[in-house]
Amino acid sequence: HSMPSQHMRAVMETSNELKYRYHPEIPDALAELASAPSIQRLRHIGMNCGCEYTSFPVFRRPSSYHRYEHSLGVALIVWHFTHDLKQAVSGLLHDIATPVFAHVIDFLRGDYLQQEATEDGTSERIEADPQLMSGLKRFGLSLEDVNDYHRYPIADNDSPRLSADRLEYTIGNMLHYGFSTQAAVDGIYQDLAVLQDENGVPELGFRHVEAAMTFSNLSLKCSRLYVSAEDRYAMQRLSELIREAVEQGVLDPDCLYSTEPEVINKLNSDLVTKMAWNDYTAMRQVTITDHPEGCLNPRIVYAKKRYIDPLIQDKGRVSEYCSEYRDELQQYLEEAQNVWISELQ
Repeated sequence: HSMPSQHMRAVMETSNELKYRYHPEIPDALAELASAPSIQRLRHIGMNCGCEYTSFPVFRRPSSYHRYEHSLGVALIVWHFTHDLKQAVSGLLHDIATPVFAHVIDFLRGDYLQQEATEDGTSERIEADPQLMSGLKRFGLSLEDVNDYHRYPIADNDSPRLSADRLEYTIGNMLHYGFSTQAAVDGIYQDLAVLQDENGVPELGFRHVEAAMTFSNLSLKCSRLYVSAEDRYAMQRLSELIREAVEQGVLDPDCLYSTEPEVINKLNSDLVTKMAWNDYTAMRQVTITDHPEGCLNPRIVYAKKRYIDPLIQDKGRVSEYCSEYRDELQQYLEEAQNVWISELQ
């Protein structure tokens, strides 16, 4: 059985970057399943929900960070700590139903506080990919084994616990935004172990205080960025643009499950949506105001606050151990979002 060679080559390139980060080698089963078209599609779905197409300085990055890299990373983290193929593959497949611009589509569906609407359809997406289905069968896995990573606490658990999913996108963004170096990230990763949480459920946690504090402070820096005025405003504006394009027939709802380059091409094929897309990509600065009248495109935008409060071995959660972190976390959680944000020309 041979895989499409360009897909396999692409898998190996990404694996080589990730294996130094998360696990010394990539199991054949994961490499083969990752080469399936429905997983490869995720190379063209960014991790930053369309913000990377704007001109906000904070989001302008020479490198891209996409859902495929994240998905393979989650799979390798799960494999590293469990050596259980079912759990690792469910980590690999957890974002298979992610639409273009990811959580922007949650905004479109009014799910901006839970941001879970994008997970609908995981089983259907897996079943629609013959290469994936035959691969699962060959490795002795059923659809039920792998279609819901919430079942496996190392892969996923409830916030603010640490799971492979939360760990990967936090480390990925720490590196992507230049908040940390690869060497510092390696130190954090090597300190992790599978601990037991307050209810005796396995959870990734830290052996030492220093690594736990470094990770927690950097993760809070990422959390603030995810709900910054720039981020919230960009996601809201893009969701409106997509809605308009669907209503005008420029996009059909199905193409939200294609790739970002394809959708951007369609937006650019229509004069009205092309202008709207140009306006969106030109956004570079916002301001918060009490007086929206006379401002450019003012919006009040709410978004889900993501945060992590990891375990430290024998010391409880970071917020229990360190009052300073607890206070910072509290301050972040209490920051109001009911403010007017508008664009600066």
